[in-house]
Amino acid sequence: MLNKLPLFLRKTLAWGVHLFTATGAAWGFLSILAIQAGNYRAAIGWMVLAILVDSFDGMLARWLDVKTYAPGLDGALLDNILDYLNYVIVPAYFLYVSDLLPAGWNLAGALSILLTSAYQFSQVDAKTEDHYFKGFPSYWNVLVIYMLVLGTGAWLNLALLLLCNILVFVPIKYVYPSRNTVARRLTLLLSYLYGALGLYGLAQYPDVPRWAIWASLVYVAYYVALSLWPKRRLAQA
Repeated sequence: MLNKLPLFLRKTLAWGVHLFTATGAAWGFLSILAIQAGNYRAAIGWMVLAILVDSFDGMLARWLDVKTYAPGLDGALLDNILDYLNYVIVPAYFLYVSDLLPAGWNLAGALSILLTSAYQFSQVDAKTEDHYFKGFPSYWNVLVIYMLVLGTGAWLNLALLLLCNILVFVPIKYVYPSRNTVARRLTLLLSYLYGALGLYGLAQYPDVPRWAIWASLVYVAYYVALSLWPKRRLAQA
């Protein structure tokens, strides 16, 4: 299908994917401004938009063959830079200015995820050849959003933060949803439903229905279970 298009259009579409990925910088910056203003609903909205861009840009890049038609820009490097901004720096700032952690722990909590994620992102096999993330894949933005909407206690939040920081260094292979080859259709379906629930919850914030939160946690449990299940048995399934 792509080969039937004129060359200039193929190149335009490929560079358009890079531009689409680059918008993540804008959404991250707007998230920071919203957090600074205390507008948590807007902040979550920009964070969710950044997640949606990150969820689809890789598939678009493969479909439109950006390595062939827009080779002058390293899309993987761009993606990593923006992931560190949106999945690490933004939630770190959120933790620093909010009251999600016990008094006096805000700065330490923010710095902890900046440092451990710097390690996680820099591993040569952070994304394995069989399309998994090695170690906790820095879903700090998702964790912070759950802390906010669930209203969990500050000390429980600190314990969860410490646990995830430790898991960065534990070489568990976590599922890469958009490139998962095991139960792929089910995983993608649940991922899309999870995204839809997230958008619904955002529209209702700050009065997010509890059923929507708990329903979304079903996907989180599925994701963790699929990641922890022995990979050899998954490959044989």
